[in-house]
Amino acid sequence: MDKLPDTHSPSLENDVGAAIRELRKRHELTIAQLSEQTGVSRGMLSKIETGQTTASLDTLARIARALGVSMAMLFSRYDAVGASAQHIKKGAGMEVVRRGTKSGHTYHLLSYDTGPTKLFEPFLITMDDDSQRYPTFHHPGSEFIYMLEGELEYRCGQQTYLLEPGDSLTFQGTVPHGPEKLHRFPIKFLSVIVYPQAQEG
Repeated sequence: MDKLPDTHSPSLENDVGAAIRELRKRHELTIAQLSEQTGVSRGMLSKIETGQTTASLDTLARIARALGVSMAMLFSRYDAVGASAQHIKKGAGMEVVRRGTKSGHTYHLLSYDTGPTKLFEPFLITMDDDSQRYPTFHHPGSEFIYMLEGELEYRCGQQTYLLEPGDSLTFQGTVPHGPEKLHRFPIKFLSVIVYPQAQEG
């Protein structure tokens, strides 16, 4: 008896890869041409399109830019196949390459926003190394931090705040912010960025 496909657990990698392949063909681009435009190797692009690997958000952003679409479009198939909820298993969040990410500093994106505009980004951030200084971040919208493990000082503008497990911090993302001093490892906290939405006229 043939095994029925599991419609309850669509593969994010397969759906993103299929969306990229469909968009590339719609633009009549070869993998070699897309590779040249994005700086991503042909082998990596092939693996992404066939769902054999998970691409970083930095790579997906370059692909989306080359295809002339928002990054949300790359997740549209996953959103359509799934139900009204998005379930990310422990350890399955996409690892994000962002400015400031170094060895021992890990950012996992816990939800992939698939709407026409980016509403929010929830990260699970883990730090177990303090060998290098952190850069200062700033972005649109508001940010909410909830401390899970460890202890650190977090800078927001001219102020620093000591964050311990159970503490939270909320601030405007346009204010320069970032970790200032790491006191007790391992450090783990949730960071949720909520982006401003255009008002409907």
